[in-house]
Amino acid sequence: MSAQVTSTSSFCYTPPDLARTAKRILLKPNLGYPVAAPVTVSLGILDRTLKALREINPTAEILIVEGVCSPVNLKDIVAKHGVYSVLDEGMQILDADDLEMIEYENRSPAPVRFKTMWAPKLLQEVDCRISLGTFKRTILKDEVLISASLKNLYGLFPRSKYKARSANSRGQLHRPSVPLVLQDVYFTIGHLFDGAVIDADQRLLSRDWKPDKGDKVKSDRIFWGDDLIDCDRLACETLGEEVPSYVSAIERLRRSV
Repeated sequence: MSAQVTSTSSFCYTPPDLARTAKRILLKPNLGYPVAAPVTVSLGILDRTLKALREINPTAEILIVEGVCSPVNLKDIVAKHGVYSVLDEGMQILDADDLEMIEYENRSPAPVRFKTMWAPKLLQEVDCRISLGTFKRTILKDEVLISASLKNLYGLFPRSKYKARSANSRGQLHRPSVPLVLQDVYFTIGHLFDGAVIDADQRLLSRDWKPDKGDKVKSDRIFWGDDLIDCDRLACETLGEEVPSYVSAIERLRRSV
């Protein structure tokens, strides 16, 4: 199951096979802002994803990991979105910025900027990793940027290491451009992920670079599968967006590895 799409009402998540026997599952949802869907993942899709994981694996520890992009702390954001109401006793929320960090080697045959990148050691200590992103289109440096399952991983990188002018964001990961840095993101930690879900029930179309402001467009689509890049491609093709340069570049690089 590389990637597939369904209507929101028909969405019934099939987790990766690894989730069935995993002792620990890491779910990285897009919850970095104190703003509701489609800026962040909807509570309904988060709930269905968690229920599907619990149904196939009643005993796994499910770790919900996010790093915020806002002055508001994760605990307050999660409470605002009602996330605590969909958790069971085997699930916990962790702030990525509070976790132990290690360097991950960039396995790309052609690194863009980072030969290594710092991210939570926890990624190596779980048995299954899933990205739960939203679908957003912003304009950055006069170029369309699509945020879906791969861009969602930005929240795992420590702000203390990658901040620039603002301590609330990861400005270092915008240089020389996000589409280029996303290639490094994939080949350091993105390739570790075993599955993806993209909440495109509504999608956000921003008029500028701000990923927390824009027009909401009803799309009634949820994408999921075992490969982040395949899911991002299918989402763009289905929703009529041009496939991002980072998707095509990563596909070419993967064939050469």
